[in-house]
Amino acid sequence: MKAFVTGATGFVGGHVADVLKARGDAVVALARRPEAARALAERGMTSVSGSLEDERTLRTALVGVEVVYHVAGLIAARNAAEFHAVNEAGTVRLLGAARDVCPAARFVYISSQAALGPSPPGTSLDESAECRPVTDYGRSKLAGERAVMTGPLAWSIVRPPSVYGPRDREFLKLFRIARWGLAPVFGAGSQELSLIYVDDLARAIALAGAHPAAARQVFHAAHAEVVLSRDVARAAGRALGKDPVVVPVPGLLATPVVTLIGWAAAAAGRPGVLSADKMAEFLAPSWRLAVTKAERLMSWRADVALADGFARTAAWYRANRWL
Repeated sequence: MKAFVTGATGFVGGHVADVLKARGDAVVALARRPEAARALAERGMTSVSGSLEDERTLRTALVGVEVVYHVAGLIAARNAAEFHAVNEAGTVRLLGAARDVCPAARFVYISSQAALGPSPPGTSLDESAECRPVTDYGRSKLAGERAVMTGPLAWSIVRPPSVYGPRDREFLKLFRIARWGLAPVFGAGSQELSLIYVDDLARAIALAGAHPAAARQVFHAAHAEVVLSRDVARAAGRALGKDPVVVPVPGLLATPVVTLIGWAAAAAGRPGVLSADKMAEFLAPSWRLAVTKAERLMSWRADVALADGFARTAAWYRANRWL
């Protein structure tokens, strides 16, 4: 099977490309830089020089493709317009190119739990729940979902929660703090969370592109365990041989600090995931996903629980001198 993977030079997309290659798929990916193209070639993949903004490049990359895995997306931006320009308009552009070049292909869109929104405490939301995103990022990912659902191709949508594992730079920040014996958490650390290890997610995404029952379906891809934010912070420390002290950061204190960080990053042209807009996600009491649908229809479930996944992640960080 010939697959086109967006974001194959990034964290989740790179793991998806590796899973596809391992099962025998021919993988095509975009590479903006020569070093990225060389890295893809070393992993046995074909690269096309260019970006998602270039329709001509997309048409070249999509020739003969049977499944499009749209993993790339913007997770940090200065404003809502920037999010929508990539996560909505970029998806529409890719759908249009695929319609013209490979109209029989399946389109697998990697969305986010942020598109669904937070859950009531004690409740795990399934795929039929009404979407109520609380951030610009979440609203842009939901707009991307709707473009896919109303678009010209057969589709599948995968919604993961926060993803961690080797090559991830977001959870790396938590590990770097935890190695000093500290575990800061927003609020009291009682936020309920679903998480997923990247290898489990990559398997779910690859399966969504090949399984007959996945067509025209939305799937939540998360581990079945629900953890508290303070336990996540402690687990990062324990993966490094520490027993960290949990440091609660009240919302009233965190909001102005995070807002200033967001403003400074945006002013410097390097927006990060810390922003005033994201505080609505950080302070929501619960982010829980129901995950039985993927097991029922595709026989998929996440295997790696938090303690094991964090141990693997910490080992990779150390081996690659990220910690």
